[in-house]
Amino acid sequence: MMKRALWQGLLAGTTGVLAMTLGEKAEQRLTGRPDSHVPARTLERLTGMREHSGRQPVPVNLAMHAGQGALLGVLRSVMAHAGLRGPWSSGKFAVVRVTSDQILENATGVGAPPQTWPRRELAVDLLHKTVYAFVTGAVADALAARSGPGPGQRHAAMRPGRHSDVGPLPRRR
Repeated sequence: MMKRALWQGLLAGTTGVLAMTLGEKAEQRLTGRPDSHVPARTLERLTGMREHSGRQPVPVNLAMHAGQGALLGVLRSVMAHAGLRGPWSSGKFAVVRVTSDQILENATGVGAPPQTWPRRELAVDLLHKTVYAFVTGAVADALAARSGPGPGQRHAAMRPGRHSDVGPLPRRR
């Protein structure tokens, strides 16, 4: 399962990043919002690269933006293979995506906690991360479904809901 989850997750995450980026570019054309250079600054801090002032190098910005999204796609693929699929799981994954950004940006001193941001900026960021999470989830779910139901789904089929009297599935040999 893990080999499949790895390549499928990288594909799902990359697809999600592409959708998010296209949405960001469309939104920026409508609103006039400039590009964010936070991803590049975060990657520079994480790797010890030479930091640039002002506009950041586009390849560094793209590397962080796409790389983080592709890698997090692996987690969403693992979720799908475990049986955590559908919009409910993609909603949970959106929180993971935002949290990942915030941990890295705040730990490096590049960003500030979202509750301190202007509300419009926060709403735009959450919208784009949600698009990423749901596109990534749709791709991960579709790819995982080719392998059949996950363990969680098989367990739920025994008796839907959470019940203390329903034991775990038998181990696969």
